[in-house]
Amino acid sequence: MEPYYYTQMNKVQQSAYYDMKAGLRSMAPLFTVPKLENRELGDLFFRLRLDCPDIFYASGFHYRFYPESNKVEMIPEYLFEKAKITEHQKALESRIAKLVRPALNMTEWEKELYIHDFICSSVRYDKLKKAYSHEIIGPLGQGVGVCEGIAKTVKVLCDALGIWCMIAVSEANPEKSIKYRHAWNVVRIGGTYYHLDATFDNTLGDRDAVRYDYFNLDDTRLFRDHEPVMYKTPSCTDNGSSYYITKKLSFTKIEDVEKRAIQAAKKNKMLTFHWRGGYLTREKLSGLLQMLEHTAQEKGKYARIHVNMAQAVLSVRFAGEVTDEELVMEDANEGERQ
Repeated sequence: MEPYYYTQMNKVQQSAYYDMKAGLRSMAPLFTVPKLENRELGDLFFRLRLDCPDIFYASGFHYRFYPESNKVEMIPEYLFEKAKITEHQKALESRIAKLVRPALNMTEWEKELYIHDFICSSVRYDKLKKAYSHEIIGPLGQGVGVCEGIAKTVKVLCDALGIWCMIAVSEANPEKSIKYRHAWNVVRIGGTYYHLDATFDNTLGDRDAVRYDYFNLDDTRLFRDHEPVMYKTPSCTDNGSSYYITKKLSFTKIEDVEKRAIQAAKKNKMLTFHWRGGYLTREKLSGLLQMLEHTAQEKGKYARIHVNMAQAVLSVRFAGEVTDEELVMEDANEGERQ
């Protein structure tokens, strides 16, 4: 299976990509690639490391060229000395092998879910944004990561389990107070492409209650709260295999939500669901909130409700006492926005 971004390049770019990958994989202090402009070389370096997250140790490069030459000498910058890189590689290979072992005989969808849940339950978003948090060594070695490191980790685990996966990247948007690029994944499950944003779900849920608001979304739903991609991604047009639809937790009628809410309140369980009964307007939301609060009162409890308006997902806990915030309007990308 050829790497995704490699297939999007022209012949000269592919040649440079191949030479660059060989040089970085061998941890060479210097190597040559076909002569390209600095910006194009930088773009190739960036996309190569999206295709190959195992090259976690290359952080940048310098280059030099001679006017008459059709080659450029690349001088890579490495995060660690060669011996330390080899040590990290062995540790990561062992970690990945151990992680994927329980999932080897699962279906594609179950494998994807397993990877998603590992990210949400075992990786903490790194608000300090350390250098290694942008690479797989952060989530897999330190248990922390930012969106880039998380998306690369999802890809490495998908690769190990035979699931087609690529990393999507969107630009920053200062007008919306989004100062940084964002990265997530596109996976192919059952021959169909879906968006999977484990970082957004990670920032919404907690280790005891994983969220699936961004699990297998189509383009329409995903781009309600994601910026346009920097590079073309496969088209995701299927909206019937998101987690909440698959698990029958996507409702079109308030009375159906009420039935599930009564069960959850009775059993002291959290209820998280997707609203599919038309656009979630403030009026519709108000009706849902009133119903959930009434259901809680009927059982002698209080409802603590989290709302992800962009994805029309509500999560409610039924507590025996009043909490500080009974209604929380969520921002899934809190780690990326400043």
